Amino acid sequence: MRKASLILGMAAMMALTACAGGSKLNNFRKVQSGPDEFGILPTKPLSMPPDLAVLPQPTPGGANITDPTPKGDAVAVLGGNPARLADQGVAAADQALIAHATRQGTDPAIREDLAQRDARWRERNGRRLIERIIGSSVYQRAYEDVSLDAEAEQVRWQRAGAITSTAP
Repeated sequence: MRKASLILGMAAMMALTACAGGSKLNNFRKVQSGPDEFGILPTKPLSMPPDLAVLPQPTPGGANITDPTPKGDAVAVLGGNPARLADQGVAAADQALIAHATRQGTDPAIREDLAQRDARWRERNGRRLIERIIGSSVYQRAYEDVSLDAEAEQVRWQRAGAITSTAP
């Protein structure tokens, strides 16, 4: 009798934990309709420019010197020139690289195509019963054969004589 009640109690606990919703770590679907907290950027502090001629012409919807520029700020922090971001076209130094990468043409809908293929693959290789019960994601298993072992890759490059950064 005691053994039966213990088994029944464990089964009830497992049923309750299965209803908990599980981890959303690898769930890439948007599940909330609220604002994106990472999409909110603070404005730069107000300051008087050294020359009022550098201020942009006031236009509705136009740029302001206090508008956030995260890409430009990142380029400046990394030692680059943020003004180069406004340049149109490809730099002369990168022309050969672009020509080689696009030698067989480009697909403007590549992102949508890959997203559809990925969804079809994950449907065919869906979660197993135990993965459904514990609420785990199929993502890691789905891409296990094409994932990169960073430590093994670093050792491979070091043995080949390449200079690599140190890693813990």
